[in-house]
Amino acid sequence: MSKADKRVPEELAKFLEKYPDTQQLELLQPDILGILRGKRVGRGEFAKPFGDGLNFCGAMVLLDAKGSTYHRIDNGGRDGDPDTISTAVPGSLAPVPWAHVPTAQVLLAMNDSKGGPFFADPRQVLRHALRPLQEMGLTAVCATELEFYLVDTGTEVPTPRVGNVPGMRRTQTGIQYGCMEDVENADPFLADLFATCKAQNIPAGATLKEFSPGQFEINLHHVANAEFAADHGVLLKRAVKAIARKHGMAASFMAKPFAEWAGCSLHVHVSLVDAGGRNVFAGTSKDGPFSDTLRHAIGGLAQAMPESMAIFAPTANSYRRYRPGVFVPLEPNWGRNHRGVSLRIPLSGAEDTRVEHRPGGADGNPYLVIAAILAGVHHGITHKVEPGPMVAQGSIIDEKVLLPVRWPAALDAFEAGKILPKYLGEKYHRLYATCRREEEERFHSEISDRDYEWYLRAV
Repeated sequence: MSKADKRVPEELAKFLEKYPDTQQLELLQPDILGILRGKRVGRGEFAKPFGDGLNFCGAMVLLDAKGSTYHRIDNGGRDGDPDTISTAVPGSLAPVPWAHVPTAQVLLAMNDSKGGPFFADPRQVLRHALRPLQEMGLTAVCATELEFYLVDTGTEVPTPRVGNVPGMRRTQTGIQYGCMEDVENADPFLADLFATCKAQNIPAGATLKEFSPGQFEINLHHVANAEFAADHGVLLKRAVKAIARKHGMAASFMAKPFAEWAGCSLHVHVSLVDAGGRNVFAGTSKDGPFSDTLRHAIGGLAQAMPESMAIFAPTANSYRRYRPGVFVPLEPNWGRNHRGVSLRIPLSGAEDTRVEHRPGGADGNPYLVIAAILAGVHHGITHKVEPGPMVAQGSIIDEKVLLPVRWPAALDAFEAGKILPKYLGEKYHRLYATCRREEEERFHSEISDRDYEWYLRAV
């Protein structure tokens, strides 16, 4: 493709000027679980997604964790799995530094055969959920924090990757929260990861050695675009896994990969700005140095939380994370500068006033998680929902399980929910419930090794 070829879209042309040896383009589409699926095309097909688009089967976004279709929905099976038209998301074209040959990647948005948004594309679901806030003249400013484990390879039982005691083959034991030696031990991986994030425009910030061996957290900088924030989440997951693989490890974003160690969360920070750029969460109220708008947003988030749990915790493993005493929310409470609550107002200057949403696991789909959060925010603001008593800073919480923290109960709450259907779209709400219920029943029907360990001889 030459610069003189006007059929080459501007974004692609500029990219090829910078990376002229690019041979492959990976087309990435997040599915119902936020797993990036897609295809790889050669140079002769680079322009298609930037123009009229290219055909993708609609089932691509409706696959279970094993990549299989769901049997209880028409889409992707009984309907003949008609093609959708997928187009490149502007600004998402980036190099793939870990590829064996010069390769690029681009995110896709799905449209139906009539050119409208395809209702089952998680990106389009987020756009639908955003619209009510946009109609109020408000912009959501979002950032995600993702926790993950680095895992040793070559062992049958997954084991966290831990550092050696210097000069010895003995490994370091203990949680080692905030241990800079563990961060330094991971430097080859982290340096490669952050170089990749820079190349792919993923705004990675602080790195923290988390509350378990081999566990890390990477914070992403906030952006005044909820869709971009979700993009950054899925792209960071992809980069972490790829760079870990390159360094002879695996990386896992399972919510609870190890029974004896901490789970992995997806925390989302949210604020709202008006057309003039003013943070509408800043101000004062009866509860503290934040506005009534924030109080009402928190009230809406708390009210929507039970029916949203099936999104915040989408898999069987998600629910193993919810247990007392480990900074994992069990009830829809709120407070300022308190990590024991579901909805935390961090310490900050007025311009950075925000709510940190803490229930979600790292296995959540960032598009759907952010969509559900913004649904609660809008619902609370428009209905002036009172958040209830605030948990005081430094107070001891008598933890109560007031959220549906088992998969069937969460699906029951989701199906009975009255808030989310409006924001996700009623058709998608029904589809999501059907798909997740089917996967829950499939999982329950499997006979695990633990069944044999506990019951084979004993009963």
